[in-house]
Amino acid sequence: MLGFICNHCPYVIHLKDHFPFLFNSFLKKNIQVFLISSNDPVKYPDDSPQKMAIEADDLGLRFPYLFDADQEVAKSYQAACTPDFFLFNQNKELYYRGQYDCSRPGNNMNVTGKDISNATNRMLKGDNPPANQIPSIGCNIKWK
Repeated sequence: MLGFICNHCPYVIHLKDHFPFLFNSFLKKNIQVFLISSNDPVKYPDDSPQKMAIEADDLGLRFPYLFDADQEVAKSYQAACTPDFFLFNQNKELYYRGQYDCSRPGNNMNVTGKDISNATNRMLKGDNPPANQIPSIGCNIKWK
């Protein structure tokens, strides 16, 4: 599972406290998890590698939170926003690209990770990918 996030986006901030619960549980299912920030840290200092390390430690992440310094990773995946999630099967084929869940800042819905969790469970059972993959909504990647 690959997720493009950052420290300053209100959509990510809304979800981030749930990330350790869900994504650390993925590790127990032998799913590798990587979170990546591709934002320009000059224009957005809260997204600097130093602040990313503090955030990862504060959240108790047991997986890498990586910095895409030249933004090539985000470009190669055509990441559109933060957050943007990609789930790949054991053959490294894209299985799911979509939202974490329907919760958004201010919509009073609980953060559950339902969409990404359901996709992961389907994949582990060998089912076909979810037919309805709702794109993530968030802040644009902050390109240099």
